Amino acid sequence: MKNANTSKQAVLASSISLLLSLSMVSCFQEPTYSKFPQINFKGFSRYTLQAGSGVGQSKRDSLVITLGFTDSDGDLGNTLPLTSSESDYYQQAGGWGNYKIRTFRLEKNQYKEQVLPINNFLTFPRLSREGKTGPIEGDLELEQLFPYGSRYATYPTKFLIQIRDRALNISNEIETDTIHLPYSY
Repeated sequence: MKNANTSKQAVLASSISLLLSLSMVSCFQEPTYSKFPQINFKGFSRYTLQAGSGVGQSKRDSLVITLGFTDSDGDLGNTLPLTSSESDYYQQAGGWGNYKIRTFRLEKNQYKEQVLPINNFLTFPRLSREGKTGPIEGDLELEQLFPYGSRYATYPTKFLIQIRDRALNISNEIETDTIHLPYSY
């Protein structure tokens, strides 16, 4: 009698566990995101790289801009390096890659755009496996270098950033916080 009750309790406990597991699985729904990527500013990480020997090895600040992102179909980023046809595809659609970043520094109480060559054509690696589609979310980190040069001044700086997917759907535009960075003159 004691073994029969123990067996019934074990079967009942297993059945309850199975039902709970099935109900939890059936309750999960994939998130629904816009077909246009969405981004938000998460923060900066900055560290100074000391001067090394050789050309281009001056003291510089390395700035990492972290963005959060969501995308409905997972078509963010590219296999790198880009093929010439992929590069042409982006060039013909506005001349920028996956990132569009505009830099503004504060001069005489007014933010003025600084056209930096490093921002001309920026890409990031594919963020989902080849052939896999579906909603994705995560963080992107973009590194920028700001050399001190022999003569420099630091300025409050902020960025306006957008990203786009392989279908050329453009995200919202975000404005970062302000950070002080060196500029050579």
